[in-house]
Amino acid sequence: MSASRLGWTFLPLLLWLAGNVTAAEPDYAREARLADEIVDAILDGDPEWLSANGREFLGIYTEADDARAAIVILHGRGFHPDWAETVNPLRVDLVEHGYTTLSLQMPVLAKDAKYFDYVPIFRHAHARIEAGIGFLREQGHNRVVLLAHSCGAHMALDWIWANGDSSIDAFVGLGMGATDYRQPMHQPFPLERMQVPILDLYGANEYPAVLRMAPGRKVMIEKAGNPRSRQLQLPGANHYFTDHGEPLVAAVADWLGQLDR
Repeated sequence: MSASRLGWTFLPLLLWLAGNVTAAEPDYAREARLADEIVDAILDGDPEWLSANGREFLGIYTEADDARAAIVILHGRGFHPDWAETVNPLRVDLVEHGYTTLSLQMPVLAKDAKYFDYVPIFRHAHARIEAGIGFLREQGHNRVVLLAHSCGAHMALDWIWANGDSSIDAFVGLGMGATDYRQPMHQPFPLERMQVPILDLYGANEYPAVLRMAPGRKVMIEKAGNPRSRQLQLPGANHYFTDHGEPLVAAVADWLGQLDR
């Protein structure tokens, strides 16, 4: 793509960001409501109140016996750390495969907020990711994996752009590249700069953008040069892995298990 074409592609986002980046804040009241709804209903794991940028936020810690590694889980846009699709199966069932999990509340906005609305609050996710990793290290976990779905992957990779990947041992991205109609990504993913092994996992019935960008993501992963990195497509699954929790967990656990060999 030419420089001029690239500039026109990103112009709507650049103009929008110019007036919104500095003032953007997550909807903390909505986060509090989400926490109130789910904390008393948690059946597996324990709520943990972590701190980032002077504010508490919810995490759900689910411990495995003799854990092989610990996994920080980041949910998708506008959801919560015990979301029934994608997140709950991962945070609960990966424990049965020997992985401790810590699912974090990511910054949220109003229910109708779009990708462009979320871009300015990606920065608020950075301290939460670091708090989650720090918490797991404090519990004695020597290996920490960062696993992120959809908008959570945008936040995770924005954090990696800013900080690198030296504080994690592997990265799992689910449904990477989902945005909204005529709202391009604000920057490319830093996959080719990453040193840790990467799993790029997406559904066969994904959003068009995720499918369209898959070949490019694969090229970037290959350029990074880690021989343990993989790109996998889950047959029959949509962006939210609806009714595919079991094969999703199996695919992630199988890849993580290969890292031990």
